[in-house]
Amino acid sequence: MLLARTPALRPFIGRVVAPLSSTLQSRPMTILSKQSGEEYEKKNYSDRMKKTGRPVSPHVTIYAFPITALSSITNRVTGVALSFGAAGLGLVEVLGGNGAALALMQDIGSMGPAVSSVAKFSVAYPCVYHYLGGIRHMIWDKYPDLLTNAEVEKHSWALVGGSLVLTLPFMLF
Repeated sequence: MLLARTPALRPFIGRVVAPLSSTLQSRPMTILSKQSGEEYEKKNYSDRMKKTGRPVSPHVTIYAFPITALSSITNRVTGVALSFGAAGLGLVEVLGGNGAALALMQDIGSMGPAVSSVAKFSVAYPCVYHYLGGIRHMIWDKYPDLLTNAEVEKHSWALVGGSLVLTLPFMLF
């Protein structure tokens, strides 16, 4: 806009802009009538894709998430699960009175080894996974050269495997 205000450049700008604007005005356009636009909006995207034989994009039935995406998603989910678990346990203690959370955990533990093992795993795995995920990110912050695709994939597999291995002692004892 500063160039257009400069009097010395106005003839130059006029020679450049005039041919450009005539080119833009003569270009053909596709114009939909109001009726055809309404008909197009009525059609469902999935129905249109099915009619043409094309898959819905991205095609979720053939797409496989890479381990790096899955480990990132799992880290976020475990963080949310830990937050809700802690809030729920706190709510039980507040609403149930002093010792209500302890009594709840003792009741779950006395339901037999199958139930108590599943309960221990559902608490221990998110704790271990989220903790190791945090350590992984601290390592990446300190050593950014480890953030190559191959290294990140290796670290993701190590995170999943290490979390399972470290969760087993918490679950069994």
